[in-house]
Amino acid sequence: MNQEKSRVVWFNGELIPEGKASVSIYDSALMFGDMVFEMTRSFNKSQFRLREHMERLYASIKYMRIPLEMSMDEMEKHIYETIDANDPSFAVDDEHRLMIDVSRGILSIYQGIVGLHKGPNVIIADFPLRWTVAGMGKLFDIGINAVITSQRAIPAQLLEPKVKNRSRIHYLMANIEVSNYEGDNNWALLLDPDGFVAEGTGDNFFIVRDNVLITPEPRNILRGISRAYIFELAQKLGLSCIEKNIEPYDVIIADEAFMTGTPFCILPVSSLNNIPIGNGPMGNITRQLLETWSSEVGVDIVGQIKKWDSERGGQAVAGPSPYSFRQKI
Repeated sequence: MNQEKSRVVWFNGELIPEGKASVSIYDSALMFGDMVFEMTRSFNKSQFRLREHMERLYASIKYMRIPLEMSMDEMEKHIYETIDANDPSFAVDDEHRLMIDVSRGILSIYQGIVGLHKGPNVIIADFPLRWTVAGMGKLFDIGINAVITSQRAIPAQLLEPKVKNRSRIHYLMANIEVSNYEGDNNWALLLDPDGFVAEGTGDNFFIVRDNVLITPEPRNILRGISRAYIFELAQKLGLSCIEKNIEPYDVIIADEAFMTGTPFCILPVSSLNNIPIGNGPMGNITRQLLETWSSEVGVDIVGQIKKWDSERGGQAVAGPSPYSFRQKI
């Protein structure tokens, strides 16, 4: 079955073909980046921490004053409607990657235009997770080179990073910078205006020092669902996990480092600006966390991603990172 033609999107109360889902050029999302969103994943096609994602989504909606009347329970019902409608077009070993967008809708000055949807837009898309993690299998073996960018994280007093929103030009500029960095497997790592490590462009950051997990304080970052789960896994393993300011110096002398994110869960960081971290790409504690996560969800996380990569037949992924902006000369 051709997945491109068969997937559907839940769009303001209707399931419509994926290729026909679009918002108006007068939508506030296009004008201001005025949209909040969540992206989830499944394990064995069962959604992981969906409620936590939805709670963060509704917190973002509240903060942004988007007048959405749909309840969280109604949203969850529509999410599963979308999954059920799309599942027949997925391969047996595919996982469901949901993208839930909520925009304020068209701006008031355009309200009189005939034929435009009035009020907030709710869009629930569902596509194979393997798209998002394509080419990442090798990173479990060689690790990421984290690159500190000139682009800084925007602090909470200027623009609240705990709201997961589409106004992400600073992420984009960091990714453009890193995509032109020498070498491969480079991922952006942003500092806050005080010079402390904040986050990646869609992932959270941890180091390990003397068997203690350390992650940046949550004031100037998006508080990730995967980040929170690391605290739970650490407790299961009897490990301390603390939040504190981290300087680049702390990263360089760390025993281990890793990124967390919904699609890949955990990826080791083997170097910072090409300076090696620890004694190898994946440290012992990072491996324990990843193996425990796999056991808890009943999926070999590393094996699944590597299998999908092998099925791609070695087809190259454009760019040195998940985002390709490398300029052609």
